[in-house]
Amino acid sequence: MKTSNGYLTLTIAMIITAISLGAASAASKEPSSSTPQQVFDGMRQSFQAQKAKGVHARYQWELSGPQGGEWWIDVNDGKFKMGRGKIDNPNVTFVAKDKDWVAVSNGQLGGSWAYMTGRLKIRGDQGLARKLGQIFP
Repeated sequence: MKTSNGYLTLTIAMIITAISLGAASAASKEPSSSTPQQVFDGMRQSFQAQKAKGVHARYQWELSGPQGGEWWIDVNDGKFKMGRGKIDNPNVTFVAKDKDWVAVSNGQLGGSWAYMTGRLKIRGDQGLARKLGQIFP
């Protein structure tokens, strides 16, 4: 694979971010029947305010499928808000099928494989995409 300016390194870092979001769903893996909403509810519990100091970022998820929908997180200097729907001017957008996002989040689908096969798309600020995994470990 031909790379330039560390693109592959940044891509791998974004995938690691997506994988690290799996820890947010629960301390142990949830059954494969868990929903995207359960993943986001778990993320609420893992928020690290200290890691979010000085961070101003808007994250958007666009999940297709029967349990899909749109979710957002707005991180603002050590605090966050989370909800369903669209957020204005997201810095990072994650796009996937509902079942693929849950599988990546629960560690049942490798984030690298999901990204490389197009099952997980990450658009926007790559630095902020990586930061999400630190804020919600």
